[in-house]
Amino acid sequence: MSDHFDLVGRAFAKINLGLEILGKRDDGYHELRTILQTVALHDELRFRREDRGISLTTNDADMGTGPENLVHRAATLLAESASTPRLGVSIHIEKNVPVGMGLGGGSADAAITLLALDELWHLRTPPRDLHEIAASIGMDVPFFLYGGTALAIGRGDEVYPLDVESEWPIVLILPDFSISTAAAYASLILTKRRSGLTLQHFAWTSPSVRDRLGELVNHLEGATGSHAPKIREYKRVLLDRGAIAALMSGSGSAVFGVFRDEHSARSVADSLMAEGVRAVATNTLTREAYGKSRLSGGPVGRR
Repeated sequence: MSDHFDLVGRAFAKINLGLEILGKRDDGYHELRTILQTVALHDELRFRREDRGISLTTNDADMGTGPENLVHRAATLLAESASTPRLGVSIHIEKNVPVGMGLGGGSADAAITLLALDELWHLRTPPRDLHEIAASIGMDVPFFLYGGTALAIGRGDEVYPLDVESEWPIVLILPDFSISTAAAYASLILTKRRSGLTLQHFAWTSPSVRDRLGELVNHLEGATGSHAPKIREYKRVLLDRGAIAALMSGSGSAVFGVFRDEHSARSVADSLMAEGVRAVATNTLTREAYGKSRLSGGPVGRR
């Protein structure tokens, strides 16, 4: 891709502030309840309009750039849904969000591609149609059309934005192993569950909401097999160093801790890195901040 492009997209990662698996659905998927939350860690996607065709490049040598890539698939599906002929684009992905860690990087990339190309191609796709395209790509993709904090239910693609306006310092521990989402769900031992606190009735308007995060759980933590002891260890490390709450994100393997101030979070991340544990200090993003930051225009040069 040349040094000039038309739009820059920032595909922000997510964490799960609790994840409950309630049972198996008739369609083969799992019925779940989860609170999704965007964080500032992000991939950067650069878009340049072309006369026709979809081309994709990336800084990640392990990532495919064909139809198997969710960004390529998102661009293809949006182009196919439009009545406008001759839609083309060149896309470059600067990958920063690690894969296989429950942070939703691929889903975020796909959602930002839909939003960016809808603007770049002047399509004005109705929100319902954009949501349907997103859901056909992956269960987490619709959430990234909105960002901020949201309750997701059903298979995870039914998304209800929540009014949480706090930006919390967090530390992400990024282990040296990844966990397959499919494998985690396959290993899950299902018992008859009901949603208690817990997620649907969580008092988000309470001024003490951050202090109550420790009441939330992630049912998939018990389905991480041989990695479970390490996940528990990382949670304990974060709590021992001052985190208000610590939890595995999604199907793992990333573990996050919520802290009271930015200085504490950065100090903990620095100390973990010095000990050989890959860690990142970042913060949660409100829906307003997410909306303002996810797209910006060009042309400008590469950074």
